Amino acid sequence: MSLDDSVSKTIERIYREDSRRVFASLIRLLGDFDLAEEAMHEAFAAAMQQWATEGVPDNPTSWLISTGRFRAVDRIRRRQKFQDLQPELIRRVGELEAANADGSDHEIQDDRLRLIFTCCHPAIDQKVQVPLTLREVCGMTTEEIARAFLMKPSTMAQRIVRGKSKIRDAGIPFEIPSVSELPSRLDAVLSVIYLVFNEGYSASSGEHLTRTDLSNEAIRLARLLHRLLPDPEVGGLLALMLLHESRRETRMDKNGDIVLLEEQDRSRWNQSLIEEGQRFLRQTLRTKRIGTYTIQAAISAVHADAKTPEETDWRQIVALYDILVRIQPSPIVSLNRAVAVAMRDDPAVGLTLIDEILDSGALAEHSLTHSARGELLRRLQRLPEAKIAFEKALSFSTNEAEQRFLTRKIALITTT
Repeated sequence: MSLDDSVSKTIERIYREDSRRVFASLIRLLGDFDLAEEAMHEAFAAAMQQWATEGVPDNPTSWLISTGRFRAVDRIRRRQKFQDLQPELIRRVGELEAANADGSDHEIQDDRLRLIFTCCHPAIDQKVQVPLTLREVCGMTTEEIARAFLMKPSTMAQRIVRGKSKIRDAGIPFEIPSVSELPSRLDAVLSVIYLVFNEGYSASSGEHLTRTDLSNEAIRLARLLHRLLPDPEVGGLLALMLLHESRRETRMDKNGDIVLLEEQDRSRWNQSLIEEGQRFLRQTLRTKRIGTYTIQAAISAVHADAKTPEETDWRQIVALYDILVRIQPSPIVSLNRAVAVAMRDDPAVGLTLIDEILDSGALAEHSLTHSARGELLRRLQRLPEAKIAFEKALSFSTNEAEQRFLTRKIALITTT
């Protein structure tokens, strides 16, 4: 491999893993989404040219932030109204530095988490907060976010543009929120972190089932948030993600194909992550302030406790889903409960519940709904109907690993 190829691969890796962190820092310094985006891309372009001859710097992220900031100033200088704009830029950066200094006692030690709190400012419509943060801070595509919210991409794009406009027009500051302000933004921040984890744990599109960079980043942010604000639900979310993450290595075979939960080699589950997740869960349960993430973590803990699929306490899992349905009703929660009921009672009972969800008009274009329905039909030996359900699931799937899994299911039924 040539030096240029080596540097190119290094820059590609840094872009994949740290570009949104660079972007978040430039947002803090420049106070402008579009200017920060332009500056970030110019910084990476400069890295491609300079690092090939000068070598990769000791701290590439700091180099990119510094270069991006100077490129942004150069960009402003090239504008016709530079004399009017330069004082405004200086004033804005000065205000940001002053605000951050005032909050230094409780400073969030991460620009990315700081920006998540900014995007979740109470002045921004709650329907906009999470999508805006996922797009601008976490780098998820509009299509990925739309799928997570079961919404059309065009509608989601409008929401994101509206959020950016609100920050600009209302002059919402890019500053560290005070400790007293943190709880009012917590729900939206937790939603963002969990959606980022979910996209990393089960990628909505692309070649691979998982995206380790996203799930690792979500866990890192949750740890940081827990140190900043040890709220029970932060602990509950951290427990949930750690327990899920413990199974990552067994969710795919050596070819990158999906391995279902009941077929996974449980001896390979990461015991240190399970123990840490269960510790956070116990701490949260002791507070008796139990929220939705804690309940979901408790469900994951039941799976983690089962040494074999047959030992899974489905009765307890259904009971936990019953609580979850009451405090956070949603089609996805109802779908997961239907699958648990099928495992506790009978596939026919779960199938009836899934059909009720589809009859209500919910999840009609959701791949996992039709895949779960197909599996229950298969177990009931209603093979022609199962094949139709799997084919429908395949038509809505955008992940290549999931598509291969469904194609195999269809082929097995066809040859039976």
